[in-house]
Amino acid sequence: MAKPRQLKLGALLHGVGGSTSMWRHPDAQPDASVNFELYKQWIRKAEEGKLDLIFIADGLYINEKSIPHFLNRFEPLTILSALAGVSRNIGLVGTLSTSYSEPFTVARQFGSLDVISGGRAGWNVVTSPLEGSALNYGKKEHPDHGKRYRIATEYLEVARGLWDSWEDDAFVRDKETGVFFDPDKVHALNHEGEFFSVKGPLNIARSRQGQPVVFQAGSSEVGKNYASKEADAIFTGHDTLEEAQAFYRDVKSRISSFGRNPDEVLIFPGIGPIIGDTEEEAERKYQEVAALVTIENALNYLGRFFEHHDFSQYPLDEPFPELGDLGRNSFQSGTDKIKKNAKEKGLTLREVALQSATPRSGFIGTAAQVADQIQAWFEAEAADGFMISAAVPNGLEDFVDRVVPILQERGLFRTEYESETLRGNLGLPIPENRYTRTSETAGSA
Repeated sequence: MAKPRQLKLGALLHGVGGSTSMWRHPDAQPDASVNFELYKQWIRKAEEGKLDLIFIADGLYINEKSIPHFLNRFEPLTILSALAGVSRNIGLVGTLSTSYSEPFTVARQFGSLDVISGGRAGWNVVTSPLEGSALNYGKKEHPDHGKRYRIATEYLEVARGLWDSWEDDAFVRDKETGVFFDPDKVHALNHEGEFFSVKGPLNIARSRQGQPVVFQAGSSEVGKNYASKEADAIFTGHDTLEEAQAFYRDVKSRISSFGRNPDEVLIFPGIGPIIGDTEEEAERKYQEVAALVTIENALNYLGRFFEHHDFSQYPLDEPFPELGDLGRNSFQSGTDKIKKNAKEKGLTLREVALQSATPRSGFIGTAAQVADQIQAWFEAEAADGFMISAAVPNGLEDFVDRVVPILQERGLFRTEYESETLRGNLGLPIPENRYTRTSETAGSA
């Protein structure tokens, strides 16, 4: 008898939040983005709730109009390595760009995190949407959207090859014979490609989970194909159940078309639950945070998606301006959606800016109502799990203390961890080392 599907849950640890103004809330800690003690509290709370993973996002370019969290925050691999020491079971996932780094270094960093944590590392592979990133890395221009994904494809191929440098029993460490490793079980990659030349081998072996779990969040056509072909899990975001179902069906079909098992690639929509004792209290919490956003901040926030475009030059209460292809080389799927929505609904610039800066989650209400929504999406095959972000101060604590117990009572979510590795808790297979597989195939020939 097949085991029933189990919900997967992750938490986005995002300092003072993903908005322009939540840091101003009376209950917010304005230094949260660089407060290590607070991050330790958050991961302990997430692990108390038996969540699968915590996630640290990142970006490589800021200016004076960037949201407060982006201005002063921890680098993901650094904070995740520190958090590995104060956690035991929960996965540690961080963003790192394939457009502005080298695959040998990154494979080594994530390989180290994977071993430090006992097999709990995950890599959110991004191609860096912001064009200004090139200015911080001595590049004359930001690669176009298609080229960034070609780079990412080869990059991940190299990283995975490097992670397999050492077969799992390569290190003998025999003091009597003086043999530290079996030279037949270490392998140079000798990669020569369009963008990278990497000899190898990597100077760290595989962890208990084989390789870090690969996450991806592309929603453009190129991005969905890349995620379907390469990712173990996919971050996404949708406003309605119907949109989420359509994405789920589309991507699962693409996964099958690449010869992969769609049950072994998990889809995680991001949600920002707001929980109150009553619907009215939850609504009040939302309105308190939304009221902190000025129209100037909202315009700046919107501009980030369009290559930091200056929207203050347009009339606020006239139709959203025609922008042509602006934004298509950065947040392509997101900017296309903003423009399409504004045109179809006849929205003004003011309305678009405020909606972007103060997004209204469909997961607002009592703990039972939020649990109902999560269950409905999960059972309707709109999601395999969810990434939880704190849309209000103490949002993670409210979710773990009030919603998780309901999901557990309904048999939708674990009460104890199944494993000490991220792959084990996500129900994902350990990738076999390619060289072990090759030698076994040759031996049976």
